[in-house]
Amino acid sequence: MDKTDFYQSMLGQVEAIIAGENDTIANMANISAILFNAFDGVNWAGFYRMVNNELVLGPFQGQVACIRIPVGRGVCGTAVSEKRIQLIADVHQFEGHIACDAASNSEIVIPVYHQNKVIAVLDIDSVSVGYFDQEDAKGLQAIVHAFEQQITVSS
Repeated sequence: MDKTDFYQSMLGQVEAIIAGENDTIANMANISAILFNAFDGVNWAGFYRMVNNELVLGPFQGQVACIRIPVGRGVCGTAVSEKRIQLIADVHQFEGHIACDAASNSEIVIPVYHQNKVIAVLDIDSVSVGYFDQEDAKGLQAIVHAFEQQITVSS
């Protein structure tokens, strides 16, 4: 299966599982599980939520993780401060990388928006250097977009 088909399949799974469900935390949990189990070589997949102007650990699959990340620090905090996807081939070359799991070597982080404001990030780590590419960024962005459509004002 090529990456386009892979992401279309995952997008279908995500859309099916979150359809009609407005609980943001529950949707984050299921999306994390879908993503973690879909990839070979991924050792962490989950969300950090914006709480009181810092990222706080949300639903995830994988090893124990950092609980709080300041905006502007690490790959996740940089995604929030720059309001753009971070596609990092080698996290050890990323200035200010926060090593929550020493086994992680590459990372992709996608901001999650509600009402034009970053409310969370989707963070996925791999044990392989250079694991993620632009096709992954595009596919994961589509999944995040589907999730954003389910976020309600009260979430």
